[in-house]
This record gives sequence, structure tokens and C-alpha cells, in this order.
Amino acid sequence: MMQSRVVAVEEGKDPASAIRTNLSRALPLRLLLFCLSFLALGIGLSIMSMYSVRFFVVQHIASVAPSTSQPLFQEANSIESWIRPPSNLLHTMNDTELFWRASFFPQIKEYPFKRVPKIAFMFLTKGPLPLAPLWDRFFKGHEGRFSIYVHALPSYVAGYPPSAAFYRRQIPSQMVEWGKMSMCEAERRLIANALLDISNEWFILLSESCIPLHNFSIIYRYISRSRHSFMGSFDEAGPYGRGRYNPRMEPEVTLSQWRKGSQWFEVNRRLAINIIEDTTYYPKFKEFCRPACYVDEHYFPTMLSIQFPHLLANRTLTWTDWSRGGAHPATFGKADITEGLFNKILEGQLCLYNNQPSSVCYLFARKFAPSALDPLLGLASKVLGY
Repeated sequence: MMQSRVVAVEEGKDPASAIRTNLSRALPLRLLLFCLSFLALGIGLSIMSMYSVRFFVVQHIASVAPSTSQPLFQEANSIESWIRPPSNLLHTMNDTELFWRASFFPQIKEYPFKRVPKIAFMFLTKGPLPLAPLWDRFFKGHEGRFSIYVHALPSYVAGYPPSAAFYRRQIPSQMVEWGKMSMCEAERRLIANALLDISNEWFILLSESCIPLHNFSIIYRYISRSRHSFMGSFDEAGPYGRGRYNPRMEPEVTLSQWRKGSQWFEVNRRLAINIIEDTTYYPKFKEFCRPACYVDEHYFPTMLSIQFPHLLANRTLTWTDWSRGGAHPATFGKADITEGLFNKILEGQLCLYNNQPSSVCYLFARKFAPSALDPLLGLASKVLGY
């Protein structure tokens, strides 16, 4: 029995020592697990903190400095950006860029907004418009149904007051020579600038010596209800008609297609686009119609009579007195402005309007000198209705 106790003591040595040995082995393992758990928790908290900081910083930046790309995107793709007329007519586009931009047109006929069709009054001038006060009276009260465009010499600076209809209506221009292609180029430039306003439906070319023969309501109704555009296009025999034709214009233009008409016209939007997008007839007329071939009397009448003869009324809306002979029509000054003059102009007319006889054939008249302004203002309300 003693021997077994001794053996037990010898095998177990010191029991307390054995317990301490087991504890010393378990302690490092638990400490290691605790440290690993703490490390994992620390890493997790660090990751969460990093994403939280990033989120709140981004949110703060977004609230302080919102993105500038979003408003620009919305502006570029809003319907207003397409239908709003240019706020400044003095753009920096050259003619090639201008004609390209102005040639855009919608393929769908129905407009997705309330469109009020306007008349574009296009003035081809050398400089000032001496009859502007008369036109101001004509336009007054009809805002929203017309637009004005002025092509003057590049060096001319207009000084109209803000209340005037012609205030800031001058377009970028180039030099113009009478009877040469630069005249038609100026007319195309006027049309192209007017086409940038999608509400312009009818386009009238006028000079600084033109006046309206009726009030705005009559003229607007006459033009808007017409099924035709008003451009003269005649096959005229003799030296001033067919005699100006150059055979080198074939095959684009033959002698039988050659036409002549007044420089002063009215066209609808469809024909206006056709005029500024033309690259077929323009080179021929520029090269082969030079004085004594006056291109402004032949280019548009010939081209449009070839392409759209059924859309032309084959007459002008602008009355001119050629009875005195010569290369230029009569000019009316202060002494000529009487009721009798306008009775002569307005009475005894007969023409076709929408294929029906009409006694109203002219809506405008020329040429009136600056000295005619005061008597015109005195007679306008009684004789002209404005």
C-alpha cells in the first residue's frame, strides 16, 4: 500500500505543479483568441468608419456644390431651347454655318407646343430706315405675330431707342453690290437668320423705301390665308428677259426654264428653306448671270419655278411705278404724298388670290423718299388704316 502511494507520488510528482502547467498552456490560447477577436472588431470598425466618412463627405459636397452638368443637360434637351428665338441677332456664324443651322426643319407637321405663326419682315438696306416711325405705328399692338430683320452695311451702327420695333434687329452683314450675286447672298442671309426662329412662317423682303398699304391685321390675314407664295416668275421675251440667258447654264437651267421677276417677294417657310439650302443653281447664277444680267431678278424666280411652280402666285405684293422709264422706278417725295396717289395705287386693281379674282393685289409700295415721312404719318390713319 505504501508502495502504491509512493508510485503514485513519483508518477504525478507535485499535483499543484501539474495544475499550473495545464493553466499555463490554456492561458496563451485564450489570450490569442481574445486578441484576434479584438483585432477583427477593430478592422471592422475601421472599415465602417471609412465608408461612413466618405458617404457624409460626398453628401456634404453635393449639398454645397451641386453638379453643374445636370442643368446643362436639361437645358440642351428641353423643348424651350429649340423653340425660343435667338436673344441676340449678332451671332458669330459664317454663312456656311448659318445656312446649315437654318436648314433644320421638323419632319412631323404637328407642333408639340402652342405655335403662333409669325411674319418675318426682312429689310435690305444701305443703312438707316428713314421711314421707321411709320413702321413703328404699323407694328404697334401686334407683338408676337411678327419679327424684324435688318441687313445694312457692316459699318452701319443703328441708334434706335429701346421702344422702337427696329431696336437691336440688325443681323451680321456683308458688303452688297447692286445687280450682283452679293445682293442675293444678302437676301439668303436675311432668310437664314429669320429661319432660326421656328415661329416665323412667312418671309417678306422689303427695302428702306417701302411702306405698308394696309394695316397689320389685313396684311397678316391676306398672307396667312394664301395658298401661294408671292413671287413674280415670268417668261419674258426680248433683251431684258430671255436675252440675259447664258447657254452655259445648261443642263441645270435651259432657256425655256429661264424666268424673271421682281426682287421683292414673300415666301413661306418651305420655300425659304429651299432657297438657303440650294447648292445646284447658286453656282450657275453666280458664274453666268452678271451685269447686264441682274441676278436678283432671275435667280429665285427661275429656281422656284423649276422646283415648285404650283406654290407660286406668280406676282409680287409690292407696288412699284415704272411709268417714268429708266433703270430705276419712280421715287415719291414730300410733294407727291396725297390721297390721290394712294387712290391710284389701291383702286382699279385686279388679280388672282387663291385662284379667285381679287381687287386687293398689293400690300406694300415703294419707293418713298425720307422727305415723305411727315405727310405719310399725317395720312396713314385715314388712308392706310394705321
